[in-house]
Amino acid sequence: MLLDGKALSTVFGKEGVDWHWQDGGEITIDKKQVTITLHDLTGFEGRCDAILFCNDPKWTPPGTVKETNALRRRLLGFSEKPTDAGGYDLVVVGGGIAGTCAAVSASRNGLKVAFIQDRPVLGGNNSSEVRVWLNGQTNGKNYPRIGDVVNELEPKKRSHYGPSNTAELYEDAHKEAVVRAEQNISLFLNYRGNGVETKDNRITAVIAQNIVTGERFRFSTKWVADCTGDGGIGFLAGADFDMTKEGHMGSCNLWNVKDAGEPVSFPRCPWALDLSKKPFPGRKDGDIGKLGGWYWESGFDHDPIQNREYIRDWNFRAMYGAWDCLKNGDKKLPNHKLNWAAHIAGQRESRRLLGPVILSKEDLVKQRPWEDGCVVTGWDMDLHLPDPSYVKGFEGDAFISKDYHEKYPMPHWLPFRILYSRNIENLFMAGRNVSVTHEALGSVRVMRTGGLMGEVVGLAAALCKKHDTDPHGVFKNHLTEFRDLLTRGVNTSPNKPEFLQWIEGL
Repeated sequence: MLLDGKALSTVFGKEGVDWHWQDGGEITIDKKQVTITLHDLTGFEGRCDAILFCNDPKWTPPGTVKETNALRRRLLGFSEKPTDAGGYDLVVVGGGIAGTCAAVSASRNGLKVAFIQDRPVLGGNNSSEVRVWLNGQTNGKNYPRIGDVVNELEPKKRSHYGPSNTAELYEDAHKEAVVRAEQNISLFLNYRGNGVETKDNRITAVIAQNIVTGERFRFSTKWVADCTGDGGIGFLAGADFDMTKEGHMGSCNLWNVKDAGEPVSFPRCPWALDLSKKPFPGRKDGDIGKLGGWYWESGFDHDPIQNREYIRDWNFRAMYGAWDCLKNGDKKLPNHKLNWAAHIAGQRESRRLLGPVILSKEDLVKQRPWEDGCVVTGWDMDLHLPDPSYVKGFEGDAFISKDYHEKYPMPHWLPFRILYSRNIENLFMAGRNVSVTHEALGSVRVMRTGGLMGEVVGLAAALCKKHDTDPHGVFKNHLTEFRDLLTRGVNTSPNKPEFLQWIEGL
């Protein structure tokens, strides 16, 4: 750390890998304004959460998360009580394709929606931050209008891995424009839903924290849609869930390289994975198209939530280790440079919130019919495990995966009962955290399918409001009307004046 350009004698980050406070020593500050600069001595991915100055050398900052959060709020002048953000019919948490479709669907059917997303852009894995294109099927034969919102959000072009997979292909502004045009949606970008209030097996409010300022807000609500992917809101509310802790699908931080047209050096990375004597895709044949694709994936045997930062760092260490090996060890690709790496990991599997039905592999293979079938599948059971060709020496920490596809009779119509909690009465879910087994998740986890789930959740929430009921009440008492609503689909209105005006203003 530098103060007015002068480095402190302390080098931070050398005391351990877990988050902790590190004593930086003592300095004298004799003016009101000082310029603070962080200098990453490793060259890559350094980070800190907070810098704290105090005038008592005997005082030690608290070590627990709860105490640290309380200290942060006090020093920043925030109240212990979250700021009131108003009341809503539906709070949607998670701004991926599933959450965006849920928010739009509910809004166009008359609900007042708070839409909370912890990133500056919408789309989740289908955003410029992660860069994964949509897969799955839309507009199935039974309900041909379910998928209209997914189609409205889908980027016009797509690219495979490599330098051609650029940020603008993901049309972040277009997704935001669709949401901003909805008068019933209040959009909260850069807010993370990290708390709930509950009463009698119901969520009465969601607490969300601004990831930039740290301020917290309280959103009171009648119904909630957990589209976080990790089932975080459901977990905080005490919803039943399952999670495959070992042998689950991992996470990717996609990356690519490109020809710079002139020699480009790269520093040695002693902290990266040592791959000098290890195989990895693209090393033997020099095919740069094999660098940084979907199979550069890790975390299979780590807790996908508690160890998320470790998993992301492992992906980075594999990337830098491979590039160090190619550039400095193998002396290959002298004119190429690292072009882009995703700082946000693309997730595949973590918590699965449990509903009245838990969809299984057997249900898919035997084509079990459901009276409440509402979402069409369009993807094989596609599960990822470590690729045996690259595991040696990295047992328990593999970073290259292999996809294992198992076909079943398609299309299969997923039941509505996997889209709401079995024990939290007003909780919907959509996306990869729905009520399925690990094997079945391999089919339903793709984003078009998640988007269909979101559309259906928005329609079901409209029936909840109309009849003053909850998701299970829709299934139990209003299934015929629900089917009629599915047949009609979500009202699409991409040509509405507010939408066009917002587009023109970009």
